[in-house]
Amino acid sequence: MVALVTGAQQGIGRACALGLAAAGHDVAINWLDDRAAAEAVAEAVRAAGRQAVLVQGDVGAGAAACAAVVQKAIEDFGRIDVLVNNAGIFPRVDFLAMTEADWDQVLAVNLKGSAFCAQAAARAMVAAGIKGSIMNLSSSAVRGTPVGVHYSATKNGVVGITRSMALALAPHGIRVNAIAPGLTDTAQPRYGNSDAEVRAMGAALPLGRLGTPEDIAAMAVFLASPQAAWITGQVYHVNGGGYMP
Repeated sequence: MVALVTGAQQGIGRACALGLAAAGHDVAINWLDDRAAAEAVAEAVRAAGRQAVLVQGDVGAGAAACAAVVQKAIEDFGRIDVLVNNAGIFPRVDFLAMTEADWDQVLAVNLKGSAFCAQAAARAMVAAGIKGSIMNLSSSAVRGTPVGVHYSATKNGVVGITRSMALALAPHGIRVNAIAPGLTDTAQPRYGNSDAEVRAMGAALPLGRLGTPEDIAAMAVFLASPQAAWITGQVYHVNGGGYMP
């Protein structure tokens, strides 16, 4: 079994790559701008007894770039069974100050990138007769955030494309689901917040702590497994009770 994880050089993507490796997957590690970090993830995958390859690429650069990332993984491993669309950005900006360029950048990575990576992976799965699993990363920011109108739009959009892709790909046996992390201990919540502030926000959650990247990865591992064989088109909120839709 082969998994491709986008944005896997750090954070939730890294945890997903390692979790899937521990579950028996070889892993294609997509990275953007930190080869050393990506190499460290690859070394950890190999230490778990699985194969790893690095796939550099910017999924926000358009459909051709997304297809190239998927194709490189297939060239190295011969197939793709699992895609985790994890790559995403959240540049904070006040709505009244938001520019068209701000909007376009976030939509290009978070929504367009997810859609066209999924399309490329699904095309390969269909051609090979593989009944695979695709996971798209949404967010608890679907409920809105004052400094991320563009971000919230993309994460709500991820829910929409997940449901639609699940319907489109069900005849091929390909499952598509979304994972919506809450406040997680990564670099993201520290943009504009001190470590102490982030810890306090975690302590205020019903379960009393920040999430870890491994908490999110556990859901990805489950959705990639045979135990999730009858699950598609769903959105899983992994957030310590911080948002209960």
